Amino acid sequence: MWKKAFQKIDNSSLVVFRIFFGIIFLAEAVGALALKWVDRNFIDTRTNFTFIGFEWLLHLQNETMYVVFGLMAVASIGVMLGYKYRFSVIALTILWSLAYFGQKTSYNNHYYLMWLIGLIMCFLPANANASIDAKLNPAIKKNYMPQWVRLVFIIQVSCVYFYATIAKFYPDWLDGTVTRNMFIGMTNVPETVQVLFKKTEFQLFIAYMGIAFDGLIVPALLWKRTRWFAIIASLIFHIFNSITLQIGVFPYFALSFCVFFFPPNQIRNFFFRKRPKEEYHGETAADYVTIFKYFFVPYLIIQILLPIRHWFIKDDVLWTEEGHRLSWRMMLRSRTGEVTFKVIDKKTNERLTFNNTELLNEKQRSRLNAPDVIWQMAHKIKDHFKSQGKDVAVYAMRSSVSINMRPSSRLIDQNVDLAAEEWSHFSHHDWVLEEKDPKDQPVKTNSIQNLKDLKHQK
Repeated sequence: MWKKAFQKIDNSSLVVFRIFFGIIFLAEAVGALALKWVDRNFIDTRTNFTFIGFEWLLHLQNETMYVVFGLMAVASIGVMLGYKYRFSVIALTILWSLAYFGQKTSYNNHYYLMWLIGLIMCFLPANANASIDAKLNPAIKKNYMPQWVRLVFIIQVSCVYFYATIAKFYPDWLDGTVTRNMFIGMTNVPETVQVLFKKTEFQLFIAYMGIAFDGLIVPALLWKRTRWFAIIASLIFHIFNSITLQIGVFPYFALSFCVFFFPPNQIRNFFFRKRPKEEYHGETAADYVTIFKYFFVPYLIIQILLPIRHWFIKDDVLWTEEGHRLSWRMMLRSRTGEVTFKVIDKKTNERLTFNNTELLNEKQRSRLNAPDVIWQMAHKIKDHFKSQGKDVAVYAMRSSVSINMRPSSRLIDQNVDLAAEEWSHFSHHDWVLEEKDPKDQPVKTNSIQNLKDLKHQK
C-alpha cells in the first residue's frame, strides 16, 4: 500500500486545480474589496474578535488590509499562471491567514478550507506543467506526480463531508427545524419560491437531501458508475446553495475538487489534449517521500482527529460551542443573543458604566452569544478600562441565548469574573452553564429578524 501511494500518475488534475484555485482566490480577494467586505470587517471597526491567540493581528486592521487583499489578488494571479509559483502560493496563504485568523465576525467554514488548501498547495509541485515557471525553466517540467497527492485532496474532502453528515444527526435537523428557520429568513427569492420554501414537505426534503448529499457524494464520485450522477448532483446542490444562501465562492470551490475523482488520464485528455500521453507501469516518484512522511501524514492525522474533540468535552457542543470551530459543523443552527456586562472597579468596588456599543458595531454585538467571543469581550473591556488606569472585574449579567429560535436560556455564570479566567481550546469551562430546557421546546417562528445572519454562523 505504501509503495502504491508513491506510484506515478498523470499530474493534470493538480495542474488544473491550481488554475481553479488561483481563479477562486482572485474572485474572493477582488470581491472582498469591491463589495466592501474588507471595510465592514476590518476598517469600519473599533476592535475585532480574532482567533484566540492571534490578538496581535489587530495592529494590522486598518487601511493596511486594503494592501493585504490587493497583494492577495496579485498572488492569486501568480498561482493561476504558475509564475514564481512557490513564492506566490506561500504569499497567498500567509496573506489569507491575516484575514482568516484576524476576525470571527464573518466566520465561514469555507474560509478555513481555503486556508487548509492553501497550506497544502505550498508543498505540492503544481507548477510542473502548464505554467510560466515550467516554460521559463524546462528542468522543472514533469507530467507526473505521486498517487498520494490525489489521495490527500480526496481524504481532505472526505473529512469535510463525513463530519458534516454526522453533525446533522440531531433532532432540530431531523425534524426540519433548521431548514424551516433558514427558509423563513430568506426574502431574496421570488414570492413563488417563498411559497415552496414554507411547505413542511420541502423543508424536510432539503434536510434529508442534505444528509444524503454529504454522506454519499464522495463514494459516488469515487465509483465510476455513479460519478457523472454525482457531478450533476453536485452542480445542482452547490448552485442551489449559491443562489439561496449567498455564500460567496464556496460552491464553486467545492466543485473544483471534482478533478481529483476522475482518472488522471481522463483529466489530461479533456484539458490538455495536445500533451503527449505517457504510461506509468508501477514506477514510483521517490523524490516526494520526505514531504509526505513529515508533513502530510501528520497533517492528515490532525484533520481526522481535530473535528472529534468536542465529543470529549463536557455538555452539548450545540449549546456550549466548545469544539465547534474547525469541526465542519456547517449550517447546523441559528444562534441568537447578546450579553450585558457588569463592570466593577476592584479598588473602589464601584460599578462602572459600559455599553457594548462603545467597542462593537451591530454585527459584532450579534456575535456575543458564543462563550469564546463573550470571554474575549470581557478581556477587551478589561483592557478598555486599564487604558483609563482602572483595574476591573467583568461579569456577564444577562447572557440569554436562543438556539434555533427556542426560548432563551442563560449561557454564562453571572458570578464569575470572566476577565480573570483563562481560555482552553480542549476542555470545558465551568462558567458555561448547561441549557436549562431540553431541545423539544416550542420554536418561536415569529422571530424572523433573528435569522438575518444565519448564513454567517457556520
